[in-house]
Amino acid sequence: MSDKLAAATHMGAVTLRVGDLDAMIRYYTEAVPLQLLSHAGPTAMLGRGGVPVLVLVHTPELRHAASGQAGLYHTAILFETEAALASAVASVARRAPGTFTGSADHLVSKAFYFTDPEGNGVELYWDRARTQWSWRHGQVEMDTLLLDPHQFLREHLSGPVVEPDNIRSARVGHVHLSVGDVRTARDFYVDRLGFDATLDFHGSALFVSAGGYHHHMAMNVWNSRGAGRRNPALGLGEVNILVPSRDDLGALDERMRHHGVDVADDGATLAFEDPWANSIRVAPVV
Repeated sequence: MSDKLAAATHMGAVTLRVGDLDAMIRYYTEAVPLQLLSHAGPTAMLGRGGVPVLVLVHTPELRHAASGQAGLYHTAILFETEAALASAVASVARRAPGTFTGSADHLVSKAFYFTDPEGNGVELYWDRARTQWSWRHGQVEMDTLLLDPHQFLREHLSGPVVEPDNIRSARVGHVHLSVGDVRTARDFYVDRLGFDATLDFHGSALFVSAGGYHHHMAMNVWNSRGAGRRNPALGLGEVNILVPSRDDLGALDERMRHHGVDVADDGATLAFEDPWANSIRVAPVV
């Protein structure tokens, strides 16, 4: 039985439960900017270049989670070039400037952070080439260094008029969760689900990936230390993970059941919950 996710595993679209669907569609299409790929009843799918990034599900009967609960820390949207990232950041700065919360050079990437109208964290980022990443004792070297957003935009925007036409594609690069404790997160996401641990950040955050990426997922306790299982609330609905093939899905099904995880198999995908009731769905690319 394989104990690791396939190297080509990557993240799929993140589902958010939202209270005001129209306002959230406007934010993610007019500001971020994603494209509306489909909209049927209470569900809207947003993405770029035909690749789904977010699924927004209108659930007005729910309320926001209380402070300190487990759930979504941020959805990280990856852009192909610094120019594309700059166009996206400038778009948000022009149309929703009050949602900007910070920026950082993480050595492996350059990132800009926002909070959407319903309090969900959003990261827009670009990766440096893997040949520029450093690893020490099996852990990727990341940091939080100053990244001046004004200087970044001056260097990477082609002119004073900012349009997102040069953003050919975008996708979910990683998903960062708020959890109750890091040790339990490692047990679930590394020992059971099969990611590799890439960085343990002072015991307060764990970064994990497949195939040597800096991280496909992360879990921290910065705002949620000691949190238990989530109750239904606005915010994170589901994290989607894509594995290369049905054989990989079958291997994961066998591994999760071996570890006693309650898995729902609909014939095409596997669905289960982490220890904090964050919903995970895994599907094959082909």
